[in-house]
Amino acid sequence: MTKTYRIAPSILSADFARLGDEVKSVIDAGADWIHFDVMDNHYVPNLTFGPMICQALKPHAITAAGVAVPIDVHLMVSPVDALAASFADAGADLVSFHPDASGHVHRSIQAIKAKGVKAGLVFNPAEPLDVLEWTIDEIDLILIMSVNPGFGGQSFIDSALRKIEQARKLIDASGRDIRLEVDGGIKTDNIRRVADAGADTFVAGSAIFGKPDYKAVIDQMRVALG
Repeated sequence: MTKTYRIAPSILSADFARLGDEVKSVIDAGADWIHFDVMDNHYVPNLTFGPMICQALKPHAITAAGVAVPIDVHLMVSPVDALAASFADAGADLVSFHPDASGHVHRSIQAIKAKGVKAGLVFNPAEPLDVLEWTIDEIDLILIMSVNPGFGGQSFIDSALRKIEQARKLIDASGRDIRLEVDGGIKTDNIRRVADAGADTFVAGSAIFGKPDYKAVIDQMRVALG
């Protein structure tokens, strides 16, 4: 089956003073998803934005042709459930969380899906994929962190490639349509290697928002993906 690649710019690297315009600009440049990195200054040492920002940006997450662009929320928060529900209510299309931030992983997945949105699990660089043995039949997305969570602009951790390969094998064995997303240090010069390891969805922050021409970067990424 031919992979459909998704590029998901992270607004963590956008200009916060003009977020609505930034979301529109990156969608016009060809973004497939809009990625929200939600941090709580507890699970990770940073604080970003909450559900009200998601709700405010939802009307901007639309193409010029009027097609809604999915909002992909990555929760780096503990506890998970209440904020996951709030983001679902605010317009998120996918909500992913870290298993070690939830007291009961399966219950958190169920709570997200009960809101009518897709659920995902996120794995830090040194975290094993063991929990997938018990949850892969319930989730819609696996997100592999290729940097330590908490800050943008970090360099890609090469050992993440092995974990991406492991996750791809688990997905293929499950027979389910599960997105395999990678977040951290994704650039035009390494996105092909990440895809070759098995990823189909790519979060990029400073690699896109830090450049003067968003479309040029996204186009280069698509050329690299082939």
